[in-house]
Amino acid sequence: MPEQFKRNIAYKFRIGDILIGKPITDGEKFSFLELGDKRIIRVNLIGNIVDKYESAGEKKYIFFTLDDGSGQIKIKCFGDEVNKFRNITQGQTVLVIGNLRFFNNEVYVSPEIMREQDIKYLLVRKLEIEKEKNKNFRPPAREQIIAIKDKILGIIKEAEKDNGIDMDNIIMGLKEISPEIINQEIKKLLEEGIVFEPRPGKVRWLG
Repeated sequence: MPEQFKRNIAYKFRIGDILIGKPITDGEKFSFLELGDKRIIRVNLIGNIVDKYESAGEKKYIFFTLDDGSGQIKIKCFGDEVNKFRNITQGQTVLVIGNLRFFNNEVYVSPEIMREQDIKYLLVRKLEIEKEKNKNFRPPAREQIIAIKDKILGIIKEAEKDNGIDMDNIIMGLKEISPEIINQEIKKLLEEGIVFEPRPGKVRWLG
C-alpha cells in the first residue's frame, strides 16, 4: 500500500507575526520558518490584495501583495499556477492557504488556494488570533512586573523634555512586553499619582 502524503498544518497567523519569524535553511534550500516553538511551512492568511503584477513576457508569473493591517507579504504564482489565480484582483479581500518560500532574503507564499472573502473576516481573524494568544498568556512574576514598571517609568521621565509621551509610543518602544501588561502598569501609575494624563492617551511624570 503506497505511503499516504502528509500535508503540513496550515497555521493561522497575522502577516506581522510571519515577518518576525526566522527562516531556517539547509544550504540554499528553505526548510521552515521558526516562530517561537513552532516550525512553520504552511500558512492560512486573510488580507487585502493591495498590489498585483503579471508578467508580459514568455515566463508566466503573477506577484500579489497581501496586507492585513499588521504587515505585507508577497504571494507568488509561476507557470501553470498563473491561470488558477488570474481572476484575483487588486482590492479584493482573500483567504490564502499555501507554503512559505524564501528567496533573495524575502519570505513569500506559494499559494494552493486563493479565494475571495467578505472583508469582515479580516477582523474575525484578528480576534481569533488575539484570543489564541490570550489563552496561552501567562502573567509575569512579581519581579518581572517591578522591572516592567521601572522601564515604563524611565521612559515617561525621559519624555518630560518633550512634555510627555503617548501611550502608543511606550507600547511600540517595549515590543517585547504585552500591550495589556503595559496598559495595566500605566493605569497603576496613574492611580498612584506618580504620572498624570494631560490629555487622553498621553502621560507625564508628576515629579
